[in-house]
Amino acid sequence: MEDKKFYPTKRYIEFQQNAVTNLEKFWGKEAEKLPWFRRWEKILHWEEPYARWFVGGLLNASYSCLDAHLNTWRKNKVAIYWEDEQGNTKSFSYAQLHREVNRLASVLKKVGVQKGDIVVLYLPMIPELVISMLATVRIGAIHTVVFSGFSSQALTDRINDTGAKVLITGDFGIRRGKLVPLKEIVDIALKNAPTVKKVILVKRTDEMVRIEEGRDLIYQELMKDAEKYIEPEPVEATHPLYILYTSGTTGKPKGIVHSTGGYLVYNYATYKWVFDISDESIYWCTADVGWVTGHSAIVYAPLLHGATIVMYEGSPDYPYLDKWWEIIEKYGVTIFYTSPTALRMFIRFGEEWIKKHDLSSLRILGTVGEAINPDVWEWYYKNIGNEKCPIVDTWWQTETGGIMISPAPGLELVPLKPGSATLPLPGIDAEVVDDSGNPVSPGTKGYLVIRKPWPGMLMNIYKDPSRYIETYWSRFKGMYYTADYAIKDEEGYFWLLGRADEVLKIAGHRIGTAEIESSAINTPSVAEAAVVSVPDEVKGEAIALFVILKKGYKPTEEIKGEIINNIRKMIGPIATPREIYFVERLPKTRSGKIMRRILKAIIMDKPIGDITTLEDEASVEEIKRTYDEIKRMLKG
Repeated sequence: MEDKKFYPTKRYIEFQQNAVTNLEKFWGKEAEKLPWFRRWEKILHWEEPYARWFVGGLLNASYSCLDAHLNTWRKNKVAIYWEDEQGNTKSFSYAQLHREVNRLASVLKKVGVQKGDIVVLYLPMIPELVISMLATVRIGAIHTVVFSGFSSQALTDRINDTGAKVLITGDFGIRRGKLVPLKEIVDIALKNAPTVKKVILVKRTDEMVRIEEGRDLIYQELMKDAEKYIEPEPVEATHPLYILYTSGTTGKPKGIVHSTGGYLVYNYATYKWVFDISDESIYWCTADVGWVTGHSAIVYAPLLHGATIVMYEGSPDYPYLDKWWEIIEKYGVTIFYTSPTALRMFIRFGEEWIKKHDLSSLRILGTVGEAINPDVWEWYYKNIGNEKCPIVDTWWQTETGGIMISPAPGLELVPLKPGSATLPLPGIDAEVVDDSGNPVSPGTKGYLVIRKPWPGMLMNIYKDPSRYIETYWSRFKGMYYTADYAIKDEEGYFWLLGRADEVLKIAGHRIGTAEIESSAINTPSVAEAAVVSVPDEVKGEAIALFVILKKGYKPTEEIKGEIINNIRKMIGPIATPREIYFVERLPKTRSGKIMRRILKAIIMDKPIGDITTLEDEASVEEIKRTYDEIKRMLKG
């Protein structure tokens, strides 16, 4: 496929030019596709770096996702299929989901939640999380979802930053057959978070948990006497829909604030373009709702379109290695959206687990979270999509609110190129620039920036406007700084190279970790790779590479040589690893991100620190043992 040319179609060029040139008219037309209680007076109020979209308009996200479907045939169609690791299932029609959301909205009002209040949601991947989000926004309140894998300290920090008075949680989450004590974590967190006055507890098990009289209320008991209908609160388009915290390179997490109108309009449009989503779609995004992908790709965008969503509570490889493929076959999933990290794990297991299942319902495959290297793209296309499904490699961030660079099968505008996120979506003015903010020449690595506002963009950092300006708007004048490296090739396609802050400085050369890892994975025997730096007296920093091999391969000097040759060929001799460690697993968060700081701590013989978000804590000990064995071998 390397010899083919993939120029954007004439239709894409004309569509994009029209969208960027007539920005307000373009997005105004898209906004008309949503239900509004009152039409906007001004499409965009732009005072750099603040954008306010659809000023004067009134709408409600809960109404748009639920009520708008009730006078159509979708009323009795399935909105949510839910399943856990053990095969327990639940389903909700749009009418049933609407009823549950209204009842919880009634409960929230009774415990004192008002328009503009913030409600913290600390729940696992269960339908009650979606219900809680939609019930909160139905009454004009603002939700902040805290990933249920986070520690008590992380929860405390987020509660204190928001000053929330109400928190919704569960007694337990369930992960790899084990109970995760959410209520216990909440109790510890609230010792140092005095603003919370009421805790609504979703009971899932018969296990006893501590109940604090006067503060803790049982969800199921509250819902029995709840009202069946609550009028949706009309809110301004610029009213915050949610706050979602994302880690910063330094300091406390950033509370990203997204609007109601702009966010909904943007996600409605982009998910139609990217996934060709419709009310016949059975849509499964494997992310956790605790991340922005879950907000946009599991809850708001699919429900706006009247699609059916699949929710799975559990690990991808538990209790057996074909659980995901079983789910796709069982529910007839048509759109599947996952991460390259997960795909690399499945490559390691081999294809026999996939061949046991009929995946012919699939129409579109997607990836998110990091760039997908061409080999993984080809594997995904062949083994999951049976060479029939387009792959949408999507680039976006918590801050962007929705997909920014991606193929768009719904518009049939862009030829695919394995490993590339292809081109900016209509209305997105993206560029790759140098240190001075000038566009770089094709094939040159630079910084990815966005040069014009878009409806899904963040409104601010909660209670920290100076950090908002400093983080996103001070690096390049008049441009949103993504902090990602990218290359734009001769055909205009974008290739994402990872975070600009995830960079190693080797002998004065700055090399992205993603570039080295992708080069290593290009080796036929390699399934996964992770890079960290180690001190070097000559170069300043040297490269240490951790590698997981595919099934059927064993560590050899020959494989090590192949990896080194690939890296030297694709990047250059400067990127040659000083050490290569073969391991069975890597330490990952439950969202699939590799925790490189743990790998570095092992090598540097330093304390590992907080590992409460690890998918499998045993991986840390396994890597320690591997490293100790390597050290002993070297000494011997």
